[in-house]
Amino acid sequence: YDILVSKLPGGVFLDIKDELYAILSSADGYVSGQKIAGTLGVSRNAVWKAAEALKSEGCMIEAVRNRGYALIKESGVLSARRISDGLRGNAAKCRIITLGEVESTNTYLKKLAAENCPEGTVVIADEQSGGRGRMRRRFFSLKGGGLYLSLLLRPVTPASQSLALTACAAVAAAGAIEEICGRKTQIKWVNDILIDGKKVCGILTEAAVSAENGMFDYVIIGIGVNVAAESFPPEISDIACAMFENTERVPRNELASEILNRMFELLESFDDRRFINEYRARSCVIGKEITVTDFSGGGVSRAARAVGVSDNGELIAEIDGKNIIISSGEVTIRMKEPEAKKENKPI
Repeated sequence: YDILVSKLPGGVFLDIKDELYAILSSADGYVSGQKIAGTLGVSRNAVWKAAEALKSEGCMIEAVRNRGYALIKESGVLSARRISDGLRGNAAKCRIITLGEVESTNTYLKKLAAENCPEGTVVIADEQSGGRGRMRRRFFSLKGGGLYLSLLLRPVTPASQSLALTACAAVAAAGAIEEICGRKTQIKWVNDILIDGKKVCGILTEAAVSAENGMFDYVIIGIGVNVAAESFPPEISDIACAMFENTERVPRNELASEILNRMFELLESFDDRRFINEYRARSCVIGKEITVTDFSGGGVSRAARAVGVSDNGELIAEIDGKNIIISSGEVTIRMKEPEAKKENKPI
């Protein structure tokens, strides 16, 4: 790693690999190794090592003697520089950390949070070996084809607002996905984003809470998106989908920027709950007959009808003629049973 990082005056570290990718992605044609080395203040050998490292991650770089280096194709290689360049407003304060393979971006960021890293720290990985969803379910993490992002927040708000934060993230992710791929998205309470009825994104919110005052110490919002995939494992092929059905385009950097931009814009009006109206508009469960499973109560399932979503992101369900507020659990939309065929009887 130290070979690909150069220390600048003032103790600032330069990620040569990331800077090289930024130079080549914005260039029109080849850029000489000497020019790159001069721009970055490193040796030409360091530039070569950085180019080789990018190639090993799947970046298509061509090196030609007496011409230099060129990025042949946008390959979706994660770049902290490119993500940062796409940020605006309060999101521009985010510190982006990109990694290769980790067990889980949420787990990695928890360790940083315990070391008092600042709000707005974002960890994004190319692959997760132990990605998790709700109820400790495994989250399928396709190498190079998914966006696995965790955001650290330190909100001055009671822990009871965690569901609203998840709903806020769902609205940000749904809008960003729709913006990038042009396909309509819906939200399945509370944390799944769907395209054509299949899951394209999952959100996992985890937090540390002060026992003294019930306020958040920190909140980590994990967002996993299937960006591009030609197929899925058989066990999830009927319920999962990707933004793009081939791997020719994997705009993970643009998607990460868009999610963060939308998230921080929504957080500006978090107390007013303006995002809840969009959450309700994108809901695929409101007005539907559902089955509610309460895992905190022993996994009991009950038939219900979803009638709305509260300002705090809770599901309002009609059960046995009464409206019940549901703050945890899982819902499944019940399909209507086909009407029985009428018997043809002689008149």
